[in-house]
Amino acid sequence: MPPPADIVKVAIEWPGAFPKLMEIDQKKPLSAIIKEVCEGWSLGNHENFALQIADATNFYITEKNRNDIKNGSILRLTTSPYQTAVQLHERIQSSSMDAKLEALKDLANASRDITFAQEFINLDGISLLTQMVESGTDFGDLLSFTLTAFVELMDHGIISWDTFSVAFIKKIASFVNKSAMDTAVLQRSLAILESMVLNSQDLYHKVAQEITIGQLIPHLQGTDQDIQTYTIAVINALFLKAPEEKRQEMAHILAQKQLRSIILTNVIRSNTPINDEMAHQLYVLQVLTFNLLEDRMMTKMDPQDQAQRDIIFELRRIAFDVECEPNNSGSIEKRKSMYTRDYKKLGFINHVNPAVDFTQIPPGMLALDNMLYFARHHQDAYIRIVLENSSREDKHECPFGRSSIELTKMLCEILKVGELPSENCHDFHPMFFTHDRSFKEFFCICIQLLNKTWKEMRATSEDFNKVMQVVREQIMRALTLKPNSLDQFKSRLQNLSYTEILKIRQSERMNQEDFQSRPILELREKIQPEIMELIKQQRLNRLTPV
Repeated sequence: MPPPADIVKVAIEWPGAFPKLMEIDQKKPLSAIIKEVCEGWSLGNHENFALQIADATNFYITEKNRNDIKNGSILRLTTSPYQTAVQLHERIQSSSMDAKLEALKDLANASRDITFAQEFINLDGISLLTQMVESGTDFGDLLSFTLTAFVELMDHGIISWDTFSVAFIKKIASFVNKSAMDTAVLQRSLAILESMVLNSQDLYHKVAQEITIGQLIPHLQGTDQDIQTYTIAVINALFLKAPEEKRQEMAHILAQKQLRSIILTNVIRSNTPINDEMAHQLYVLQVLTFNLLEDRMMTKMDPQDQAQRDIIFELRRIAFDVECEPNNSGSIEKRKSMYTRDYKKLGFINHVNPAVDFTQIPPGMLALDNMLYFARHHQDAYIRIVLENSSREDKHECPFGRSSIELTKMLCEILKVGELPSENCHDFHPMFFTHDRSFKEFFCICIQLLNKTWKEMRATSEDFNKVMQVVREQIMRALTLKPNSLDQFKSRLQNLSYTEILKIRQSERMNQEDFQSRPILELREKIQPEIMELIKQQRLNRLTPV
């Protein structure tokens, strides 16, 4: 008969002895099982012993995790977490450098286990480690393993990050600011600074006083991807925790230091494949950068603000090559009529006062920013689109103003502007690291795509939403291909015309329908009993002893 579900067969190791095969009754207290194991090897003081998983983790078996033990597991009898913590607490204070180093290695390894970590922290072990760091007497491997143990202990979230002194923060920052520093020490120091910033607003301010972007940048220019990853992680943490009014200032500093260009050259276009953690940090930086647009996206235009109204005048001037008429040129009615005519040609919804079009949030003033950028930096394309559509009398004109506003809103949705980065996402786009004004350039490409798709669909104003749906699909499909540059993105869109989108949709629909067609469903229904019987027989065969 098979053993009951609460009986687990395991092997237990003890140094210098043959492994012991044993059945563990999961209903018995763990202390009673440990006592039984100790008595089997004639060991007294069973309360000083514990069981560990005999693998690279060496995790202790506790009442909380004991149900994770599977049949066939190999366990190890070892000293209890408390006894081990006491021993290591003493050993790391040894006057012998070699003995101290071995103790710190053991501590770094043992600290990954939360049961041990709790015992070591109860002995005020964190304070001991921080004092060792602050004293500045340990270097190289000694310092590296001290910091590793510290990171592992703090990762369990047992004690608050707010407990650390300014002296400790300054010391960790000094390891990052030195031009030549042991790689392992640098890596752990960056990890500690990131955690400090993310876990405490008070520590954010203290770290921000000790670390500058200029001091972090050189760590991105090396070839060690782990160091680069931790460096970007610290920058992201500082960016994320910065007060709102400081973020634009920080973005300006990052632009001055050419962070984007350095990342593009030394990370994205380096010969080293980008691992998942680096991809995640690049994604976070991408999100935080685009989130700087949120303020403009959620700012309504003030129709009474002359400076904002002047931007609309500028769009009209560039498109129709007209100067703003002086107040005495013609009657007010004549000028109003002229403006209304031109604003209609520009494709605004409100022809009389187009400022009203920008009171919708999102996209607010961000749409007007994009339109002005397009008009100034891609002037020929802007003029062509406006004049091409304003001269059409067949109701097929594509309204530039309305399209730009809705497109800006769509791009913000696609890029999730204003949302916090996801913890598990790696979806960064290399092309957004190729230009200082990547969102505006992205818009410029997409507004031209929209105009092209509008013509291909022979759309009228009633088809506006249909066109926007197709354009969204074109953009999403092109982004999925992860183009390396904005030019590559543009060329991908060339292969995703409206006709091609229809073909793709039809192909996908047919593939889906193939598996839902009546003959397929009837065949599945007919052979399902036979397949289930075959599966049942195979399972029985596996259970039958040979």
